[in-house]
Amino acid sequence: MALQAVIFDWGGTLTPWHDVELPDMWRAICSPHLPADSVETVAAALCEAELELWRRGAEEHRSATLAELFALAGVEPTEAMLDTHYETWTPHTWTDPAVPGLLRALRERGIKVGVLSNTMWSRELHERIFARDAVLDLLDGAVYSSEIPWTKPHAEAFRAAMDAVGATDPGACVFVGDRPYDDIHGAKAAGLRAVQIWHQTTHAFTRPGLTPPDALIHGIGELLPHVETWHAP
Repeated sequence: MALQAVIFDWGGTLTPWHDVELPDMWRAICSPHLPADSVETVAAALCEAELELWRRGAEEHRSATLAELFALAGVEPTEAMLDTHYETWTPHTWTDPAVPGLLRALRERGIKVGVLSNTMWSRELHERIFARDAVLDLLDGAVYSSEIPWTKPHAEAFRAAMDAVGATDPGACVFVGDRPYDDIHGAKAAGLRAVQIWHQTTHAFTRPGLTPPDALIHGIGELLPHVETWHAP
């Protein structure tokens, strides 16, 4: 059977993995915009709110938005603060250099390319990143959890991503991600093949009883041979 689509996670998959300290990120975001004596308190509230929304996504599979995060923390951000938020995260958003060539190779083989990301960021922010890195036009569809009720590993999130690229058969789709539960177990439970990217902190996200991937790679540049094995037009 010919593959219909390859759908990618974003952070840690289309971008190289980055270790970040969330409290430090929020301090850097708040510092230019708040009095010095309030930075620590506000940054701590924002960090706590973000961790709570990620917990909700992981345990209840309910999505969230950046606006919800600020509201939960009791902070009304200015446009300047939102700009600083984007700028602070920018060094961690660059697309892996192997991605453009890989996406072109998939599309040359008649395989649709999609993205499914657990994210609180808007579509506009993600598309700004993809356009900056010259890959936006290589995507046939994308779903961001900030726009739907669910997060991975909920099966509806994977179905939404298939719909976005026009795929109809989960057995003819491949999902590529780095999280053993959200990405791999979730994709397999929804009927897709799954390829896991292993990086230095993957072990921290493992748990007993997860479905193993169909293939394990250590970089996005290793994906194409596996896809070609499964793709029989």
